[in-house]
Amino acid sequence: MRYPLDCEITFEKTYLFWLSRFLRNKITTLSNRQIKDKNRLAQIIKELIIGFDSIDELKKVMKEVRNIGISSIHVYFIPLQKLYIFLDTFGAASMKEIDEELLSDFLASETANLADATKKNYRISLVTFFGYIDKQNEDENLNTHRYGIELKNWGGLGGKSGFKLPSFMQKEEVQRFIKGINEYNFSAKVSDRNRLIIKIILYTGIRVGEALNIELKDFIKDGDSYIIQVRGKGNKPRVVMIKEEIIKTNLKHWLDIRHLNAKKLVCNQKGNILTQAYISRMVENILLSVGIRKEKNGAHMLRHTFATLLYQNSKDLILVQESLGHADINTSRIYTHFDKDKLILTTDIF
Repeated sequence: MRYPLDCEITFEKTYLFWLSRFLRNKITTLSNRQIKDKNRLAQIIKELIIGFDSIDELKKVMKEVRNIGISSIHVYFIPLQKLYIFLDTFGAASMKEIDEELLSDFLASETANLADATKKNYRISLVTFFGYIDKQNEDENLNTHRYGIELKNWGGLGGKSGFKLPSFMQKEEVQRFIKGINEYNFSAKVSDRNRLIIKIILYTGIRVGEALNIELKDFIKDGDSYIIQVRGKGNKPRVVMIKEEIIKTNLKHWLDIRHLNAKKLVCNQKGNILTQAYISRMVENILLSVGIRKEKNGAHMLRHTFATLLYQNSKDLILVQESLGHADINTSRIYTHFDKDKLILTTDIF
């Protein structure tokens, strides 16, 4: 069924109508392999059809969708949420006032200082959203308003040479961080669980989402190490290893108090999966407690640290690719920029 472009009394209501419809469409087309509560998801889809009275209500539901297992929904929602705020400040009265120039202004102001990858996500979100509206709007005379948004000439991207090098910790900082993990004042009930999950991420370089989805059956003892099977992007499996001595005490204590039927290795007291935001806050708090400040202090920085030190120690790009689960070796190539042994040769050429 198609709807008039300005289908509600106010612009704010109209924008929320289209945004809710669009997000429902994305939820039903994105991968659902990691869904944890299909009944709640079905209920949310119905709520999106009915619509929401405020962007804050919609934001809460999208956070729930992400925690249920469709983590990539935020790639679409966050830019469109910020566009809503931008248009509210702009004082838009009709969806027809939005054009490519206005969206370019939004991107120029909102994505300043963001990484190119994030800027691309913003562009994709806008193009996809208005492309959806192009196909779904129709007035009483069967006429369709077409935005035709492409944003091909938007100059915010720096191209392949414009990427930012990722933040990572030096070896001395890693040692301080490890000490911080062991000394940080966590709540007694979750201290071993929290230390366990952070150490697994740091020592294996797996993504936060991969770590949170490790199941008990994926954790296998092998000699003096553990083999962990993880499911990466596209649900592709791979294995990583971690020395038993690193996590032995935390693992034992956590399993001793973990009287739950949940399949996941780590979970909250109700047996539900932890959120990525929770892990990132823990990592940031530990970093600050030991005086380490990076441009990005979140948990993903631990993955960059692992990859950087792995390449510095091994000089094996294939090993880095396989350990991180990169589909393309060129994605792993960024870590060659930190090869100090090669760079040192440039200091003596004269």
